Amino acid sequence: MAFRPLHDRILVRRVESEEKTKGGIIIPDTAKEKPQEGEVLAVGPGARSEQGQIQPLDVKVGDRILFGKWSGTEIKIDGEDLLIMKESDVMGIIETQAAEKIAA
Repeated sequence: MAFRPLHDRILVRRVESEEKTKGGIIIPDTAKEKPQEGEVLAVGPGARSEQGQIQPLDVKVGDRILFGKWSGTEIKIDGEDLLIMKESDVMGIIETQAAEKIAA
């Protein structure tokens, strides 16, 4: 099924967090929190300004984003749990090149 968000909404797949902490402690499933990081799967055309012009979104398909713990509405499409949220719920875009430089 194809899904296209409207206005300034985006469709996000949560990215699973690590099973271990940096110190090597394994986190059981019951103690895990839902990840606050995700990958953008689809974006709407943008919100309309008061003048009627469409303001394009800053996020695009394929971006890794960080969002609030209680952001978005959980839905299931083709058996996969996804989130629909407004662009304003996104705290920031995770730059992969910057993360790789820090890790190295």
